[in-house]
Amino acid sequence: MAKKNKAEKQTKQEEEELKTSKEVNQENAENLEHQAEGGGDPVQLEKEKYLRLYSEFENFRRRTNKERIDWMQNASKDIIKELLTIIDDMERGIKALKDAGNESAVEGMELIYKKLFSTLEKKGLKPMTSVGEDFDSEIHEAVTQFAAPTPEMKGKVIDVIEKGYFLNDKVLRFAKVVVGN
Repeated sequence: MAKKNKAEKQTKQEEEELKTSKEVNQENAENLEHQAEGGGDPVQLEKEKYLRLYSEFENFRRRTNKERIDWMQNASKDIIKELLTIIDDMERGIKALKDAGNESAVEGMELIYKKLFSTLEKKGLKPMTSVGEDFDSEIHEAVTQFAAPTPEMKGKVIDVIEKGYFLNDKVLRFAKVVVGN
């Protein structure tokens, strides 16, 4: 999905650049026709060319600045994605310690878990809430389907097998879910 979004974004940028270059070529052709007819001030035509070139450069500058900001925000994406497995393991460990009745160990694990998770939240990590929501293929990955316990739960997420996460409002990991059928 992420590759698909990246490819779509790149395709849109290429289309915009192609439109811009086509527009410039068309305007240059119109200017040449206008000059060939003997009309038009050459200084005015050069001024128009300059303005078009300047605006193209400004668009290029804005686009590269936007790409740089996106890159900076998502530079830590790979390391955070790897830390998600550790967070999952910590959640399972806390649950196992609670089942075993070892409260002091649970307390220590929860403290470490909260500290790690709050640090990642500061970097833009956000967990998805999926249970009870409509199935959305943009953020969910359906692992299996079960009969819905109630008619209202048809097409909705019944259970989460693996939590999904957002990083700066982009899907970092898709939630693996069970969908009501």
